[in-house]
Amino acid sequence: MSGEVRVLVYQSAQDISLVHDAYHHVSKRLMGVPGLVGNELLGSITDPTGFVVLSRWSGMDAFREWEQGPAHRDTTAPLRPYRDQRLPASFGVYQVVADY
Repeated sequence: MSGEVRVLVYQSAQDISLVHDAYHHVSKRLMGVPGLVGNELLGSITDPTGFVVLSRWSGMDAFREWEQGPAHRDTTAPLRPYRDQRLPASFGVYQVVADY
């Protein structure tokens, strides 16, 4: 068990270029955040308007420290308008409990 954490944030937009642009903008701002291992923009195969931003964190402590810090909201603001409101929850936080 690695203890790493994955954060999934569900996004949606009719104009997919808006999500792409916001993702790249936010990703550049996140460079160098302690504990952030990396992130990916995943596009849905079945819904061309659906996306997931998946971020990988070294552990829950690192994620919580960043999430509760003052820069969190400002840094991720460009993606906020594209949160997928069709879902009951627009994000999920998961800890790696097994891997190979």
